[in-house]
Amino acid sequence: MKIKTFVFNAFQENTYLLYDDSGEAAIVDAGCGGPREHELVERTCADLCLRPVLLLNTHCHIDHLLGVAHLQRRYGAQAAVHRADEPLLASLPAQAALFGVPLDEVPQFDIWLEHGQTVRFGHTELLVLHTPGHSPGGVCLLHQESGTLLSGDTLFRGSVGRTDLPGGDYNTLMQSIEQHLLPLPDSTIALPGHGPQTTIGHERRYNPFINR
Repeated sequence: MKIKTFVFNAFQENTYLLYDDSGEAAIVDAGCGGPREHELVERTCADLCLRPVLLLNTHCHIDHLLGVAHLQRRYGAQAAVHRADEPLLASLPAQAALFGVPLDEVPQFDIWLEHGQTVRFGHTELLVLHTPGHSPGGVCLLHQESGTLLSGDTLFRGSVGRTDLPGGDYNTLMQSIEQHLLPLPDSTIALPGHGPQTTIGHERRYNPFINR
């Protein structure tokens, strides 16, 4: 599996394009908002001869969803998220108004992710880990073969997801991290929803929210 990273929208959100030699691709947290960011994704896919077949969301905050509806129309890809984030999905127009972000339409999701589920594209498999706390339906996606974790807004380099937004809960978030992320090998690369990549080992040793 190969990964291309984009940083999109006013929230500096990380969107990840995952692909392999099959020509199929998955886009995780399509935060591309507006024509210029849409064009960058599409041009990259064209240059790499890729066809996105899955739009995977780690959660339903607006900065991670801005490009989903557009890419659904463009590629006919299926969109997936955890069902526990349905209330946040329904609140997208309100989120857009709150943050002053243009929202053309609310995306429609085709697949409800569940803990322990495997999602596939091309020759690639990703394991779904339900990690609520930042949002009720927050998930991380683990590519076990390469030891790569797409950690969404659950875990950041030196920090964890905020829990002061609707549906957030700090104790639940820390329990998710302790139960599902810290047991992973230290070498596991974590690609977060914002900011630079890290490893589970680094966060175990230096993250002030974990190493207390």
